Amino acid sequence: MKTGIFWDERCTKHEMSRGHPESPQRLWAIKQVIDANPRLVHIEPRLASFEEVSSIHTEKLVRLVDESRGKSNTCFDPDTFSNKHTATAAFLSAGSTIALAEKVEKGEWDNGFSFARPPGHHAEHDCVMGFCFFNNIAIAAQQLIEKHHKKRIAIVDYDVHHGNGTQASFYDRDDVLFCSVHHYPFYPGTGGSFETGASRGKGFSVNAPLPGDSDDDDYKKVFDNIIVPAVDSFKPEFILVSAGFDAHERDPLGGMKLTKQGFAFMNKRLIELAYLHCGGKIVFVLEGGYDMQGLQEGVESVFEAM
Repeated sequence: MKTGIFWDERCTKHEMSRGHPESPQRLWAIKQVIDANPRLVHIEPRLASFEEVSSIHTEKLVRLVDESRGKSNTCFDPDTFSNKHTATAAFLSAGSTIALAEKVEKGEWDNGFSFARPPGHHAEHDCVMGFCFFNNIAIAAQQLIEKHHKKRIAIVDYDVHHGNGTQASFYDRDDVLFCSVHHYPFYPGTGGSFETGASRGKGFSVNAPLPGDSDDDDYKKVFDNIIVPAVDSFKPEFILVSAGFDAHERDPLGGMKLTKQGFAFMNKRLIELAYLHCGGKIVFVLEGGYDMQGLQEGVESVFEAM
């Protein structure tokens, strides 16, 4: 079993402000887990091209992020701003997530985990928001469709916050199934169960909102009754996972009560679905998670399931 990963020190140089929860320390905490797993294979990192990022985002947004390169501070929204290293980290995260997905698609590696930073699932077509600059997972999905002719890609998002940007990227399409389990009502305000897609995409957005303080049993019920059946009936050719660990009971932002065992259950189910439908082709992409121990436990739960 060959598991590929993306982790790059350049992504630790992006820092929004002292004390900001989306801090470089997140990647250093994850590196401790990586270092304890010698079987992991590191991908050769690469920058995404303008064309690749523009397959999801407007050229104006891509230029704005690129033009922040070298500037000490650029404010994009009240809680999302860049330093002189952010653009490099954003292009590197998007490009290396694509490259990792392509390695798995070609059968060179069995599965993978992209430790992308900045995270991505809140970034919309023309909007940086919620700590996110480029939507790494949406860009990777689009490149699998365009370059590798995938017809059915499933994206499952278990970050505590709804992946509004990812949902919006594919809301009127039937070639990408987007499934999300998340705290609701909560930031960013989207993700009600009534949000099911539009036009050709009707029925291909599946939202499973949960109230605050939901625990492992609540997540297991949602997975077994909503998420797994939706993915199973879709029969994906590739599975991508927005792996946010801020629903962990220790997380300061999430308001949920998931444990490592709850994450392990979800990861096991998703990997089983990957083997059932697409030869095990699955790539996890880092989103949130702001307690260092909770983050490490979440990442461990993925590696232990692989």
